[in-house]
Amino acid sequence: MIKKLILVFIALFAIQIYAQEGTASPYSFYGIGSLKFKGTVENRSMGGLSIYSDSIHLNLRNPASYATKNLAQYDYESRPVKFAVGGSHSNAKLKSNSSTDEVNSTTLDYLAMSFPIGRFGLGMGLIPYTTVGYKLESLNSNNDLKSKFRGDGGVNKVYASLGYLVTNELSVGVDFGYNFGNIRNNTIEYVYTDQGSLAQYQTREDNRSDLGGVGLNFGLTYTKMIQEEFELTTSLTFRPKTNLTSRNSRSFNTITINPVNNNEYVMNSIEADLEGQGLKQTDLVIPAKLAFGAGIGQPRIWFVGAEYSYLNVSKFQNDLYAASDSAGNVNYSSASAISVGGFFIPDYNSFSSYLNRVVYRAGVRFEGTGLHINDEAINEFGISFGVGLPMGNTFSNANVGVEFGKKGTTNSNLIQENFINFQLSFSFNDRWFQRRKFN
Repeated sequence: MIKKLILVFIALFAIQIYAQEGTASPYSFYGIGSLKFKGTVENRSMGGLSIYSDSIHLNLRNPASYATKNLAQYDYESRPVKFAVGGSHSNAKLKSNSSTDEVNSTTLDYLAMSFPIGRFGLGMGLIPYTTVGYKLESLNSNNDLKSKFRGDGGVNKVYASLGYLVTNELSVGVDFGYNFGNIRNNTIEYVYTDQGSLAQYQTREDNRSDLGGVGLNFGLTYTKMIQEEFELTTSLTFRPKTNLTSRNSRSFNTITINPVNNNEYVMNSIEADLEGQGLKQTDLVIPAKLAFGAGIGQPRIWFVGAEYSYLNVSKFQNDLYAASDSAGNVNYSSASAISVGGFFIPDYNSFSSYLNRVVYRAGVRFEGTGLHINDEAINEFGISFGVGLPMGNTFSNANVGVEFGKKGTTNSNLIQENFINFQLSFSFNDRWFQRRKFN
């Protein structure tokens, strides 16, 4: 049954990974979009905390987590094969000094699985890395439409991971990933007649960037029992800088706009000479990222920890859109994030109460995105809660999370997002390889 469900999820993910708009944030206009993947639902329900690893959940941010100790319930023979699929729905209220709006987006966020191979653990999956999805408009002094900006797309990552259990306390691992995707946007600057009516013909600029490149991510986890009851967990991940190749195209189109439904019809199109401008193919650097954290708890009872990550996003942009960024007084600096969170399980082995076996999670995070617009830093804050719901008599579970937060500011004519993120994932565990036993 589990294998059939996985095939269904793979098909759904393959269909939607290109079709979905993973965000409706106006800040996805900048660089190569908003950073989309912030961990599994279990991670995000603890404020994005990703330092904790166990034998029944996937931790997609640290490749060392694929190698863990065997389970006592399986006579210490093996670990289960693990599957994970997750999605989210976001509702955001956008607020400026003069107006408000509301946007929604629903996406599949990740699909992953792992296999135990002795002291090794092999993982593979598909996740979104960044996402673009915005529709922005500005008005002129007559309160008529002056310009319109639209964009969609993003960068996805397909990867394979290998973890190794060096000792029962130390695990190391590495991700090999290929980043791919495209970003599309267009801009219309509206022209009016002397009488103030919309001119018959308008000009629309269309841009497209097809992105691709290989990246690595290294991880380490160390756990140590102290005072016989408490377990100390530490985690470290390092992603070297990743080079992406961006193949670009740009066209200028003469269009007419249907006044009834606002549909746009191209009457004439001219391709820009990007080759002559040195913009036909550009290089994009996704900078190195370092994250580390530590926590303490009692196994299968509770855990609390903190994590810090650092990312230098000063080069996190595409030269094709650099002119647009500079025109909007945009610059980039170092980004950092702090997460604090944990979980609690009333009674892991309870037979009399289902609620006692539920995992209760909570956390808080603060992120400085590194994006500055009009001399204002664009920061993000979130507080999250979640539960892990056991399914049947297996180690499989459903995970539900909710996050409340805000991003941006209304200062300097900018936009503040007040958002609610709802997340849902399924974690399936099964045994494919078992030793035969003879009486």
